Amino acid sequence: MKTNLVQKDHRRSLAQMIMNKAFLSGQFKLRSGRVSNLYIDKYAVFSHPQLLDTITRYMASLVPPSVQIIAGREMGTIPLSIMLSQHTGLECAFIRKEAKKYGTQRVVEGVDIKGKNVLVLENIATSGGEVMTTTRKLRALGAVVTHALVVVDQEEGGLELTGIGGVSLLSLLKKSDFDGLSPEK
Repeated sequence: MKTNLVQKDHRRSLAQMIMNKAFLSGQFKLRSGRVSNLYIDKYAVFSHPQLLDTITRYMASLVPPSVQIIAGREMGTIPLSIMLSQHTGLECAFIRKEAKKYGTQRVVEGVDIKGKNVLVLENIATSGGEVMTTTRKLRALGAVVTHALVVVDQEEGGLELTGIGGVSLLSLLKKSDFDGLSPEK
């Protein structure tokens, strides 16, 4: 299994950059239904080209060698998918929530995933539910999914849930990498 090759001091620096650009405080309901007083605004992260480039450059070192296609869901992980594709040279697929009733009428756009080893991308894993929903959708279409890669693992059960579903969850950062940090003004 791939280990996180990003050195601890680099992870800390990267966590600080993300915190400066994208941490919000308040009351936020997460996809899992949990309420959190901290929230990472993925759109704020992805709208900064240098930060997105840095994140995906580090993530490229975590992509297992068996992966043939990178898959990102609309809309949340499309920028991440494209940039990671740039850094790895791998093609990417774009996953719709549901097929459109016009055009190609496909759930997965871009490249054919049938029989291919597909890496599921996610920005943040809390419970792992979105990773598993995406995995089931891809597997139903014939993809082989054994790994998912996230920017931040919230360390709240995602690793365990995905493991039960036969997916190894890899993460660039963990929630604990943000411990003790505060936004720099």
